[in-house]
Amino acid sequence: MIKITPEAAAQVRRSAETGNAQTMSLRIAARREEDGTFVYGMGFDDEGADDSRFVSEGIDVLVSNSSKDLLAGATLDFVEISPGEHQFIFINPNDPAHTSSSSSGDQA
Repeated sequence: MIKITPEAAAQVRRSAETGNAQTMSLRIAARREEDGTFVYGMGFDDEGADDSRFVSEGIDVLVSNSSKDLLAGATLDFVEISPGEHQFIFINPNDPAHTSSSSSGDQA
């Protein structure tokens, strides 16, 4: 399904503590726009009837069935974009913007 890097997992844990969401799962979503571009989203949520649940790097993750195929094989990372500026990124081989030589993928 989706891999979460250790750096992303650490930031998710920090965000859960800050937002008082330690008991909730991380929901990751993607949709394809009409022009073919991918749009990503994530946040803390409770499990719904149409969700797949899995664990990556100790993080409980939810993905709806509508996002599952778009996110298959993707990686969520947390990287330094520029000095002092960190950001979550999705590295997704299903995304037309992804290239095998790219190390950053699409930004969240």
